[in-house]
Amino acid sequence: MTVPLRLGTRKSLMATSQSQIVADRLTALTGREVELVGVTTFGDVSRAHLTQLGGTGVFVNDLRGRLLAGEVDFAVHSLKDLPTKPDERIAMAAITRRDDPRDALVGPVKLHDLPAGARIGTGSPRRVAQLRLIRPDLEYVPIRGNAETRIGKVTSGELDAIVLAAAGLVRIRRDAEIAQVFEVDEMLPAPGQGALAVECLSDRDDLIELLSAVDDPLTRAAVGAERSVLAALEAGCAAPVGAFASGDGHILNLTATVVAVDGARSVRKSTSGPTSTAVEMGRDLAAAMIAEGADTLMGEQAR
Repeated sequence: MTVPLRLGTRKSLMATSQSQIVADRLTALTGREVELVGVTTFGDVSRAHLTQLGGTGVFVNDLRGRLLAGEVDFAVHSLKDLPTKPDERIAMAAITRRDDPRDALVGPVKLHDLPAGARIGTGSPRRVAQLRLIRPDLEYVPIRGNAETRIGKVTSGELDAIVLAAAGLVRIRRDAEIAQVFEVDEMLPAPGQGALAVECLSDRDDLIELLSAVDDPLTRAAVGAERSVLAALEAGCAAPVGAFASGDGHILNLTATVVAVDGARSVRKSTSGPTSTAVEMGRDLAAAMIAEGADTLMGEQAR
């Protein structure tokens, strides 16, 4: 009898839901059984704001530690949470087919229908910066906690609305509460948003081959371009950087932005090219953005 693979996952409903999606898909494609192993990360127990914790890696490092200790066989992460700097001990064995990459407003009405001074909750400087471009007259409140906790702040009246990833709301079956989905020309998502990353030890060739069954090459190319922008800007997931790439398998279209946290200034650039050059496209676009002052805007955010 084959021993089930151990999939390390955070314990939140969001994390276990998306991990179960990957587990079920892997079993359907390969016949290999998978069991979920819950892991509590530092990001889950700390009450500090994500920007104070450094953002990148907050929910990742403890899962990687369980991999390195041999306590789990592989792990599933929201790709937007992963650091762009690779760890040679860890292989990104698969990137799943991307779900809806867009951001969504949870509340009673759309953003334009909220009254001046309405309180909008989000833990993302990227979202705050872009929302201020649309509605500078609203109050943006930093929030922590899982998706259900954040939604509860709206239903209790503590906040008028919150912004979360549309894909996550679908995964936990709370999409009926979405008042508005922001198109990417209104609000560029975080690099990699909507996709899931599957990691295992880099010396497990057998497991890398098995996990590749759930890999989606088109998504891998698109998010590779987006994350290349982020890496070249030397920014983490808490930085006000949005990026989105899409294509037909041959040509990739990439747009990225850096927005000042006050929403007053921004740098936004687009490019296109062969899918095979996704990473180079991201680097070149970042260089063009830096030439227009993107690094200055990010420096202001850091201060």
